Amino acid sequence: MALKLKSEKSMHGGRVVQYTHDSKTTGTEMVFSVFIPANAEFTKVPALYYLSGLTCTDLNFTEKAGAQQFAAKAGIMLVAPDTSPRGDDVPGDYDGEVKWDFGKGAGFYVNATVDKFKKNYNMYDYVTKELPAIVEAELPALPGVKSITGHSMGGHGALVCALKNPGAYKSVSAFAPICHPTKCPWGEKAFTGYLGSVDAGKEYDATELMLAKGPFPELGEILIDTGAADNFLTGDVNQLRPKDFEEACKEKGQKLTSRFQAGADHSYYFIASYIEDHINYHARALRNASMVVSSKPTELPPTDTVGKPIKCKAAVAYAAKEPLKVVEVTVAPPKAGEVRVKVISNALCHTDIYTLSGQDPEGLFPSILGHEAGCIVESVGEGVSSVAPGDHVIPCYTPQCNEGSCIFCMSPKTNLCPKIRGTQGKGVMPDGTSRFTGPDGETLYHFMGCSAFSEYTVVAEISCAKINPALHLEKASLFGCGVSTGLGAVWNTTKVEPNSSVAVWGLGAVGLAVVQAAKMAGARRIFAIDLNKSKFQIATKLGATDCLNPADYEEPMNVVLVKMTQWGVDYTFDCTGNVKVMRQALEAAHRGWGMSCVIGVAAAGMEIATRPFQVVTGRRWCGTAFGGWKSRSDVPKLVERNLAGELPIDHFITHRFKGVEEISKAIDALHGGDCLRAVVSY
Repeated sequence: MALKLKSEKSMHGGRVVQYTHDSKTTGTEMVFSVFIPANAEFTKVPALYYLSGLTCTDLNFTEKAGAQQFAAKAGIMLVAPDTSPRGDDVPGDYDGEVKWDFGKGAGFYVNATVDKFKKNYNMYDYVTKELPAIVEAELPALPGVKSITGHSMGGHGALVCALKNPGAYKSVSAFAPICHPTKCPWGEKAFTGYLGSVDAGKEYDATELMLAKGPFPELGEILIDTGAADNFLTGDVNQLRPKDFEEACKEKGQKLTSRFQAGADHSYYFIASYIEDHINYHARALRNASMVVSSKPTELPPTDTVGKPIKCKAAVAYAAKEPLKVVEVTVAPPKAGEVRVKVISNALCHTDIYTLSGQDPEGLFPSILGHEAGCIVESVGEGVSSVAPGDHVIPCYTPQCNEGSCIFCMSPKTNLCPKIRGTQGKGVMPDGTSRFTGPDGETLYHFMGCSAFSEYTVVAEISCAKINPALHLEKASLFGCGVSTGLGAVWNTTKVEPNSSVAVWGLGAVGLAVVQAAKMAGARRIFAIDLNKSKFQIATKLGATDCLNPADYEEPMNVVLVKMTQWGVDYTFDCTGNVKVMRQALEAAHRGWGMSCVIGVAAAGMEIATRPFQVVTGRRWCGTAFGGWKSRSDVPKLVERNLAGELPIDHFITHRFKGVEEISKAIDALHGGDCLRAVVSY
């Protein structure tokens, strides 16, 4: 089915697009408008369908309701079809007269059976079958995860579509719906004209459907808002009859929230006043449905291994600058305060490669590297209470002991809990010993408290962030280091404000997370800087406004940026680990208040330098570890934001591999110029 682009505009970080297409259902060209949120650039999203009222088109809702800002925040798509077929050959009269409440602009969301209209007026099938099929095939809509709402005639249509198709819609709401159309003039005219009789309209009447087939538990609680000052409710003729539907729901035991809003009429002023409530109502239902769709079942670890050593595969780094060796290792049971986990997915980070290269001054060998992982708890040691077998967790290299005596955990200023820093830096568990033994009985060191290059590993309880199991662990692994670091550098460490300017050096996963976070924070101008121009496309999608390649300029980038901005950039970020770039980032910061954040890890022995005058004139230099996130309390919140559609991360996964044996291939991919994150699933 070929969609034809009619118009496109940017809005709230997403796009408002109007399409036309040839419809088999109506035998005409049909038009619909859609709001595609920013997160749909990288992942499929749920959709909310909106059906408009009499005389309306797809544009009434799109241009007047103000729904896009709330849909953007919720990460859901909005789909608004026209209200009828149109065209010179489409009949539109009622008994030979053109009526505003019948025919074109008033399809009433039925399938006509009267000969004159049955060729074209099949809006029920169009809305419930043809349009969703097109949207899910041609646009980034999550298949089968949709809800529906509407106004007046469209509210009637939304209720009918949901009630006639149990399970097809995750939720339904309506604004001032025509609740009992077989008992009001609008419905009587429509059903007589399209179906031949009022009685035939009972199958398209929400109140009659509720009485005949209700309740509908799969819809949860239906939401209806009606203006208490609506002239179609309070005038000479009650066209809406919401009380009829309320009584039917009460009789059948259907959950319903029916609100009458004081002073509100039938207009889009009314809809715009309460659209946020309806978007949030549907977002909750769609979010729950999305979790079911996106969450793949994960095999739980065996239970007969509790308290026993486990033999499994691991990719061991026996020496710096040498290839990893896949061997069978023995993983001892967890001791007090420890947790043994089955690693499901592991995302490679440049820090792993940095240590393997021999540049890490704390690098120890032989060791098991890896520190971005999604895991399931297999067993716990004595005294462990925050996680249990079967829990989904993300091991974090920055622990959070949460003890009242820990001034770091108690302070909102930092996340650098030092509770196990001494032993973690030595490659051992808090008691000073390792839980890993190699095939020849040799002791293998832990790495960053995680060691995810093994099918099983042991971590400290205070390093385990327990997360919602609805997020697949392949995605969850990304929150273990790099992506979280980039996000937190913007939101926690520097606290980038709306309308500020940002510059990012290095467009790997961390740098692109900075770009994404800056865009979400409302930055007006974002400079993305990298020698690899192939990174510019995704940087632009994530929000970069200016993409710069230092090789294109004779002057250093700090000079270039100051010239482009007059006084410099409000916030700058180094994600390269290059000390020369760190200096450029500081000196590109805005005179008087600019802040520069060091994220990249420099090689052993490197030092940063600048002229004191740069600091005297108001520039500030700071750094961040794990983006300032307190691991056990904050990482689960990031997961929830992702599940809610607010924080897409799928775009960071560019390569996938299967099994510990393919970790070396993942390393090769990470060295390539087109890899952001290579995820290995075990």
